[in-house]
Amino acid sequence: MKKASIVSIGNELLNGQTIDTNTTYLSGELLSIGIPVVSSFTIGDDVDAIVRTFNLAVADADIVMVTGGLGPTDDDLTRQAFAGYLGTELQLQADLLDRLENYFKKRNLQMSEKNKIQAYIPTGTKPIENSLGTAPGIMAQVKGKLIFAFPGVPSEMKRMFAVSVFPELQQFSGEQAVVVRKLRCFGAGESKIAELLGDACQRGRNPLVNCTVEYGIITLHIIATSRNKDTARQMVEKEEKTIRNTLGELVYGTAEQSLAEVVGEKLARQGKTIAVAESCTGGIVAGLLTDIPGASKYFTHGWITYSNAAKIRELAVAADLIEKYGAVSEQVAQAMAFNARNKARTDYAIGITGIAGPDGGTEQKPVGVVYISVDFDNGCDTKRCIFSHGRRSIRFRAAQTSLNMLRLRLNI
Repeated sequence: MKKASIVSIGNELLNGQTIDTNTTYLSGELLSIGIPVVSSFTIGDDVDAIVRTFNLAVADADIVMVTGGLGPTDDDLTRQAFAGYLGTELQLQADLLDRLENYFKKRNLQMSEKNKIQAYIPTGTKPIENSLGTAPGIMAQVKGKLIFAFPGVPSEMKRMFAVSVFPELQQFSGEQAVVVRKLRCFGAGESKIAELLGDACQRGRNPLVNCTVEYGIITLHIIATSRNKDTARQMVEKEEKTIRNTLGELVYGTAEQSLAEVVGEKLARQGKTIAVAESCTGGIVAGLLTDIPGASKYFTHGWITYSNAAKIRELAVAADLIEKYGAVSEQVAQAMAFNARNKARTDYAIGITGIAGPDGGTEQKPVGVVYISVDFDNGCDTKRCIFSHGRRSIRFRAAQTSLNMLRLRLNI
């Protein structure tokens, strides 16, 4: 099986000033044609360090993708390092220089002398056309391995890869196929899901099952490898069926589906409507629901009643209820949901109240405690949760939990 390694170059990546989206893009594109990425490196603008990283990447893989460091400034050192790795010199390419000069001439701009360096590539390599910018890419084949260098600008890199590199790699990948399917889960922690799946997450399996987590959403990546795509697809489908049977309602969707999207589809299909009354989440639930195109079919009202006065005035929550149980309580969450549903005349309503922190907690009600109610015609589901990992995480976990409670209610 052909394997790939990715090298990202630039001090701005190391100091956190720029997020490396190129590696994510290239990894996904390569995997789509059966070429898994087995390693990735992030390196600063230093020729010796880049040459060392080239050696590491080539040792790992059959295909090496390099992004960044092809600009015209003194800190753009990828072409020099490429030449150093190959043991050759940079050579001026007249046709590349002509293209550069025409690029600036068409835009009525004066080309800086520094731009001339972009017409130099290592002897024995080939340029990759850049239709969006000034820096050409560089391609070399060394001892049966392919090395590609692209500019770091994502739009330029993506165009060059799609037009000039992807078709060649499809042939290079040979008779191998990788099929990936994502299952999205909510309602149990990563360790619990791993326990339920047992040996499914064991390394070295085919299909392989990987797991990632964000704000309580568990994404299972089922990765099957075979000599042809049909067989790999059948392997994935069989594994998916097994996982679904094991996890049941913990699986809420596939691919990039969000809980809000799945809930919205269920509400629309059932012809139901929803209103929300939020305190500690500050409108996040309403935002998630209305991010989905067509949300007007089912979303009607939203209240952000952050203060006690707002809960009393806008949602008619009884003042003595807040006085007796506190604003963060099961009783107030239920009252918020019940009154929101009646005021909005919807089929469902969500009420959320809690302590997102970092202050305001007590021994009885610590930071992270959240009460969530989903009110409907025949009753009310209420849950007491304690979330952690800071204010942002608490708020998003609470919002996602409320949507999941509604999803489970819609499944009944």
